[in-house]
Amino acid sequence: MAVVAKKSSMIFFSDPVDHYCHRVRIVLAEKGVAVDVQNVSPENPPRELSDLNPYNNVPTLVDRELVLYEPNVMMEYLDERFPHPPLLPVYPVSRAQSRLMMHRIQKDWCALVDTILNPATKETPAARARKELRESLLAVEPIFAEMPFFMSEEFTLVDCCVAPILWRLPILGVELPKQGKSILDYADRLFERESFQESLSEFEKEMRE
Repeated sequence: MAVVAKKSSMIFFSDPVDHYCHRVRIVLAEKGVAVDVQNVSPENPPRELSDLNPYNNVPTLVDRELVLYEPNVMMEYLDERFPHPPLLPVYPVSRAQSRLMMHRIQKDWCALVDTILNPATKETPAARARKELRESLLAVEPIFAEMPFFMSEEFTLVDCCVAPILWRLPILGVELPKQGKSILDYADRLFERESFQESLSEFEKEMRE
């Protein structure tokens, strides 16, 4: 990531595989934040992480004396800490709608992604989750066609949540049919952004090679 090279007092403990870490890295890249990204294996986290985070997991963001360990809280903090470019709408109603959409993405899509990627998940539940994720995406396909970004004319935190999921569709075993063209076109717009390319770990780059 380009942002890693900058000297910074901010440290981001990140799993290069995890989609929750990826969404935060997208925000960091979008904001051009100087940050030291520390790649962490969840099976062998560094000792200092347990001193910072009571759950001893990633993502974990350290900004001087502040330690955050919930990805959506990190994203909103970064948006307020570095206000340009803004990644949430200005008006309270629109901001609330964006937060609600992030919540729905978590409940409806991220939970299915977690089920599929969990090594302990047996094949039948995994296949069921793949089918449900595919059908859920296709059910809202018209939304992707309405605006350049997800229910917005501008790139927002909602897009930061959706992009890692769409990038992982091949390894999730989810293939969208021709009816999903608007979703695929939307995905291409996100993937072409410089910030998205900068956010990718080496592992994530290999997902598409």
